Amino acid sequence: MDLWSWAVAAIAAAGATFMQAGPSRAADGSMLPGELLRDCPGCVELVIVPAGEFDMGSTTKPTEQPVHHVEIRKDFAIGRRLVTFAQWDRCVAEGGCKFAPLDQGLGRGDRPVTDVSWDDAKEFVAWLSRTTGKPYRLPTEAEFEYAARAGSTTPYWWGKDVGTGHAQCAECGGSETGRSLPVGSFRPNAFGLYDTAGNAAEWVEDCWAPSYRNAPNDGSAATRGDCSLRVLRGGSFGDKAIALRSSARFRYDEDVRYYENGFRVARDLN
Repeated sequence: MDLWSWAVAAIAAAGATFMQAGPSRAADGSMLPGELLRDCPGCVELVIVPAGEFDMGSTTKPTEQPVHHVEIRKDFAIGRRLVTFAQWDRCVAEGGCKFAPLDQGLGRGDRPVTDVSWDDAKEFVAWLSRTTGKPYRLPTEAEFEYAARAGSTTPYWWGKDVGTGHAQCAECGGSETGRSLPVGSFRPNAFGLYDTAGNAAEWVEDCWAPSYRNAPNDGSAATRGDCSLRVLRGGSFGDKAIALRSSARFRYDEDVRYYENGFRVARDLN
């Protein structure tokens, strides 16, 4: 583990939130890990995640095996929060997204957009790329787990057990079970990311494979396997606690819309 990864892990272990203070930049003017950015008024807020390495997967389920070492070689940006209904509705209003999902009684505005397919999510990132001139995309599965763990090695980024007051799920406690909550309702992880566990399950770029045998070890997306199925991460408000573990993964058909599934965006920095 490099020095930066060690520092982040130490911060996570202390239960603190890692965020870059102020507008400081590297000597060459490039953005620093932890820095926040937004590419247009009303655009998704992003966090710069540092390059690093981690052990991906777990021994809990066959689909999470084998545990393998992954190196994320470049800093990247990822959505600080899930994409919301308000942000999706703007995409629809501007002609970038064709589908206008119903909220199924869960609420709109700053709640995570749900009932969108992987194909729908790809339309959103394409629209965001055109709008900003920046290379938006879905995060890869490895990037998502790395960002969700934020230096932690426990089943959940906050510890061994799901506990209460950390996330929104069927076994997470709280008064509003069975529905999503406004994004950012719980404290963020050590990278400053909200809702990487629970609230809405999150589409990532990768094709589905039933194990990590021959999976990429450089943080890139898996392009082999059944690409009519795409990976979801993080678990949702309707899931049991086991689905919220940082290593948990499951899949849906890329064109299926389900009222617990949403997404967050990522983009390259150069």
